[in-house]
Amino acid sequence: MSNLDIFKIGVGPSSSHTLGPMLAGNLFCKKIEHKLENIQKLKITLYGSLSLTGKGHLSDKAVIWGLNALEAKSINSQIQNQVNKDALENNKINLCGKKEIEFFYDKDLIFSKEFLPLHENGMKIQAFDGENKLVDEEIYYSVGGGFVLTEEQLEKRNSGIQAQKQKFDLEINNAQEALELCEKNNWNLYELSYNYELQFHTKEEIRTYCLEIWEVMQEAYYNGTHPTEEYLPGKLHLRRRAKGLKERVKMTTDPIGIIDFISLYAISIAEENASGAKVVTAPTNGACAVVPAVMLYLKNHTIGFNDEKAIEFLLAAMLIGSFYKKNASISGAEAGCQAEIGSASSMAAGAMATVLGANAFKACNAAEVAMEHHLGLTCDPVAGLVQIPCIERNAFGAIKAISAARMSMTRKSTPMVTLDEVIKTMYETGKDMDYRYKETSLGGLATNLS
Repeated sequence: MSNLDIFKIGVGPSSSHTLGPMLAGNLFCKKIEHKLENIQKLKITLYGSLSLTGKGHLSDKAVIWGLNALEAKSINSQIQNQVNKDALENNKINLCGKKEIEFFYDKDLIFSKEFLPLHENGMKIQAFDGENKLVDEEIYYSVGGGFVLTEEQLEKRNSGIQAQKQKFDLEINNAQEALELCEKNNWNLYELSYNYELQFHTKEEIRTYCLEIWEVMQEAYYNGTHPTEEYLPGKLHLRRRAKGLKERVKMTTDPIGIIDFISLYAISIAEENASGAKVVTAPTNGACAVVPAVMLYLKNHTIGFNDEKAIEFLLAAMLIGSFYKKNASISGAEAGCQAEIGSASSMAAGAMATVLGANAFKACNAAEVAMEHHLGLTCDPVAGLVQIPCIERNAFGAIKAISAARMSMTRKSTPMVTLDEVIKTMYETGKDMDYRYKETSLGGLATNLS
């Protein structure tokens, strides 16, 4: 399958907890659209991490947006506010954008502390007729990065059962296969990714998609430095920093002064995400600022980074991201923040090395180094909000990515650890991690911040 959707236009603050539930609502609408005349009532149940941090991540509102047939690309705050008002105050949902039904938030949307068996992010949507008889239902799992699977689909994936699929000339499941193909064809990671995507899309489609993603990333940076609100939403009452930071950061002779700009790029985009605005899931919303911060660093502080280089960067990054998605996890609720910020930093490091001229081996080493030094990173959002420590973590993820790329491009020794090995280690570490430190807000800073 194509890897383009490793980057997707989404809505903040979380890809798994906001975009995922919204997409689940969209999917349920498609499932019931031929039964709408019989449906008079809905019941939504959020489980596990979606329940424990759902209100802070807007999971409850997001599934309502999805059931109203709203989509991330076209949604805005005005539409969100109207739908929220209808559901929470006027007790109604415009189901699938076609049929208005009654909806009572306090009894029709349930927060359950129970964890469903297949994944930490589970939810059930049920539809009933006027006599309270079940018309249809589905269990969805938001598995990270805005990817949503039904219970049946996730069971098949976990058991290794795959539908019969078309054979392609290029099939890439891990870094080792990628390196073998690059050596055989004398390609770097971008060239391999580009040729892989040509099996699913035209040249024009690939180029248009990548440039749209890059444009939204830059738009998020601009909006983050020109906010309309002084504070981020939520009970932390956290003051936005990016606007003031932009005014203070200047070019300097300080050899490490560039770090201030990298922090600016990351913080501004992460704050936009935390405000619930439009960003690019890269590969998740919680880590949405790492990749664009590195790209903005290359655009504004190096020579020759143009739109063509941006396309190369994104294609190389999405290839690396696919290795994490296929062989581990990009979900903070499943594997901790190492799966989000760590994966994003790894993607950015390998992509940066690639556009600066590194071969596939050095680029994979850059990706490995970046993840190696995120291993064990917990996900402990204070108050269930993607604000503390998430915003600053994006800046550190970008800085680590740049360091990893530079370190790997200048080394002469042969690396001891492969990218596939560190991906496997990250996943095992995440599975061993106590659930309190995996996006539940039951441990770490979430419980110690006074």
